[in-house]
Amino acid sequence: MFDIKWIRENAEAFDKALVTRGAEASSERLIALDDERIAHVQKLQEAQQRRNSASKEIGKAKGAGDEEKAQALMAEVAELKSFVQTGEAKGKELQEALNEALAALPNIPLEGVPVGEDEEDNILLHSWGDVPSFDFEPKEHYDLGEALGGMDFETAAKLSGSRFVVLRSKLARLERAIGQFMLDLHVNEHGYEEVCVPTLVRSEAMFGTAQLPKFAEDSFHTDDDRWLIPTSEVPLTNLVRESILDADVLPLRFSALSQCFRSEAGSAGRDTRGMLRQHQFSKVEMVSVTDEDNSVAEQERMLGCAEKVLQLLKIPYRVMTLCTGDMGFGARRTFDIEAWLPGQHTYREISSVSTCGDFQARRMNARYRVTGEKAVKYVHTLNGSGVAVGRCLIAVMENYQTEDGSIVIPEVLRPYMGGLEVISTK
Repeated sequence: MFDIKWIRENAEAFDKALVTRGAEASSERLIALDDERIAHVQKLQEAQQRRNSASKEIGKAKGAGDEEKAQALMAEVAELKSFVQTGEAKGKELQEALNEALAALPNIPLEGVPVGEDEEDNILLHSWGDVPSFDFEPKEHYDLGEALGGMDFETAAKLSGSRFVVLRSKLARLERAIGQFMLDLHVNEHGYEEVCVPTLVRSEAMFGTAQLPKFAEDSFHTDDDRWLIPTSEVPLTNLVRESILDADVLPLRFSALSQCFRSEAGSAGRDTRGMLRQHQFSKVEMVSVTDEDNSVAEQERMLGCAEKVLQLLKIPYRVMTLCTGDMGFGARRTFDIEAWLPGQHTYREISSVSTCGDFQARRMNARYRVTGEKAVKYVHTLNGSGVAVGRCLIAVMENYQTEDGSIVIPEVLRPYMGGLEVISTK
């Protein structure tokens, strides 16, 4: 969400940035809405001032014995009172209309973000690890999982429908091990505070991180007006909503392992087999809350934290800088980490690390104050997958598969697997 004062002062740059995001230039429309609101507020103030002065004149007229003038003034005061009362309601409507217009616009990109329309225009930042070679044709994760008897899509469909899976036995433990490993890494080595978050949140929390109103159809809504979280970014970021923080406590860094839920409304026909695109999945999330001077550096740090997961697992990956047309709605800059999947012979996204600037903070009214200063500023928020557990399970299975369909357990996961080294077909 944006500051209308900033838009007035930077209208041309604002419009240009919106166009790179595939949105329409909007400064003229927004300023017109604000002009109407300001003009109305001014009329209300003038009416209130006249009402106050007329009320004082009534007493003077009565004291002078001028009953006719007193009655006229009383009628004027009554009319002004009615105007102010109805005008206050209209003023709220005008403010809400402006807020809704501002809330519907995507964040504007940082300088240097590549301009483009879609994923074809993303730019390679760097890559890590050697793509493995096999003496056999590597299989996709669902073929491996079903052959091991630990990945059951048929039963999941009976229980819940499509885009669900039942994991069993050692594959279930492997998924749990991956999540625990990531969370331990981020808490013990990367300085994040572990948080256990609700998976149901109110609409205000979804609005705060910009899932609402634009992306309502992408999430699951309950009958009592709550939302299943699409990512724990939502509750983690909203931990600071409607608060004024001391600058000395920043940055705040939170991490959570949670279940996440997405309707995948726009993904009909995509990745229909396997676990790549599920309605329910586990993810380790990282959220940072910082000041305006350190948010760019914090994103670089957060990216390194997510990369470390794959480096320790020895899974090849590449990092892409997303173009303006491929970034998420609330992001100012996003790095995607894409893990190599031998079964698909391609890289697939396993983490997104984004800085949002003060875009979310304005929606949440989350601010900070520097010691000794009266003015408050909006915090800057960042989020990143650290990483998606289900997709990491896929990457482990496909990169560590053997010719007979067994899965070698990465060394860093073996302590979480009770020392197990191989999930065998035997």
